[in-house]
Amino acid sequence: MKAATAAVCVAALLAGCATTGTTTGSTGSNSSSASSGQATAALPPGLDQDIRADPFPSTYRPIASGPVAIVGGTVLTATGARIENGTVLIRDGKIERVEAGLAAPAGYQVVDAQGKFVTPGVIDAHSHLGVYPSPAVPALSDGNEVTGPNTAQVWSEHSLWPQDPGFNTARAGGVTTLQILPGSANLFGGRSVTVRNVPSRTMQGMKMPGAPYGLKMACGENPSRVYGARNQSPATGMGNVAGYRAAWIAARAYQKRWDDYRAKIGKGEKAEPPERNLQMDTLAGVLRGDILVQNHCYRADEMAVMIDIAREFGYRISMFHHASEAYKVADVLARENICVATWSNWWGFKMESFDGIEENAGMVDAAGGCAVIHSDDENLTQRLNQEAAAALSAARRGGWNIPEEQAIKWITANPARAIGIIDQTGTLEAGKRADVVIWSRDPFSIYAQAEKVYIDGALTYDRRDPRFQPRSDFQLGTEAR
Repeated sequence: MKAATAAVCVAALLAGCATTGTTTGSTGSNSSSASSGQATAALPPGLDQDIRADPFPSTYRPIASGPVAIVGGTVLTATGARIENGTVLIRDGKIERVEAGLAAPAGYQVVDAQGKFVTPGVIDAHSHLGVYPSPAVPALSDGNEVTGPNTAQVWSEHSLWPQDPGFNTARAGGVTTLQILPGSANLFGGRSVTVRNVPSRTMQGMKMPGAPYGLKMACGENPSRVYGARNQSPATGMGNVAGYRAAWIAARAYQKRWDDYRAKIGKGEKAEPPERNLQMDTLAGVLRGDILVQNHCYRADEMAVMIDIAREFGYRISMFHHASEAYKVADVLARENICVATWSNWWGFKMESFDGIEENAGMVDAAGGCAVIHSDDENLTQRLNQEAAAALSAARRGGWNIPEEQAIKWITANPARAIGIIDQTGTLEAGKRADVVIWSRDPFSIYAQAEKVYIDGALTYDRRDPRFQPRSDFQLGTEAR
């Protein structure tokens, strides 16, 4: 037992077992008290529970780390810059400085990156790890509350299994942050959560402070097929749209009741707060701008309809997911400032994805839009750099000569922007979280491997050092048997 416990402690380095002095238990969770950073309003006098409060606050705390100087590599900052012989200085978990030819200051751990590439940490903007984990068995299939076309009241974090081994394999592919989404069976599938890719006993220990929630919506075949098969609405595209509009009308009325209540309280009048409705809480959060819409949608014409609905009810769509036909309306999406999360070559697996093309991301980028390469898969999340490389290669063959220093944004800065965390991470800029990957070679090479991965300045994965190749309790348990 002592040997097994020691092995777990070594595997849990990145959760603080041997670095922060925190008591973490078997897998090592980030368990300190911390503010979630979610947007909250000042509570009016006498109101104990506000609809904007987060009752499940983050307890994430960065792993303790010393100053680090990564020197001599080719640095792709995801701001559009490419720095040869670059130095990335990390201090107190933040990017301190990025500059060519800068010598490492005294007292910094020097990491030689000559012949290697350095990028921001990879961000997977569409993941189901933890809610559809591996092993994929019915007991863990928790990503879709397929009980009604509107399940905006559910939150994916309450299905998230932090021991999913997929988090560890994703980290080995350079992934430092993920947006975990509900599935796409419903018109409104529920809230997403953004997590730091660190081992934890609880989802709160992974939950990213300051990251806004998302609302998963779905258009097209999925909701009309699922509910039409039950002989209920929506059974068609027009049923889908009617369902969205009815829900937003109800959400507007709900929000007005709360606004009227707050106005009375603000004037010193006595008033009873409206009855809470968890479904309406989420939709009202979108109308306020606190919650970002993450919209599953493949076809160009349906994206245009969703934009019209958003305009009708006064909210905006942050990103269309999958979006196989985004290239057909790339100019519209750029004008509307809507990001597009897609793959390079997943197409044709159902009718609405039939017109997908490999040049999709490149054409969105070339139109001035925000292209994102996502996974939607526990295996692809380990190779998002390769997926971005395939999309870049297709774009260049098609005549769009996009440089690597621009394409690296597809898996770093652009997903950070789309899920509302670009102020914290996604680029190598002074003051941001030190989420950094050192690649064995050009990350757009099929032979590239993530050699070292830093999250908030702490080494959380090292391909050549087993101490930084953590395993979850689930893995240790199955190996012991």
